[in-house]
Amino acid sequence: MITSTAEIMNRGMECLTESLGAVDAERFISLIIRERFDYTKWQQTYFDEMSPGAFHQNALEYAKTHPYTGAAERL
Repeated sequence: MITSTAEIMNRGMECLTESLGAVDAERFISLIIRERFDYTKWQQTYFDEMSPGAFHQNALEYAKTHPYTGAAERL
């Protein structure tokens, strides 16, 4: 399924607004635009500074709170 740019932007704004509220969602977007934010570099720095044990623990906690509900097929 191909998602249009408008759909992605709309869903992204919905997520931000639900999570942060309207005002902080707008602040978040303005900060990213103003700072020329590079999400990939930010994630790399974030994970590089995390110990392997902390990464593992975070992954386990995430898996518990976000169980896979898809219909994957083993190939």
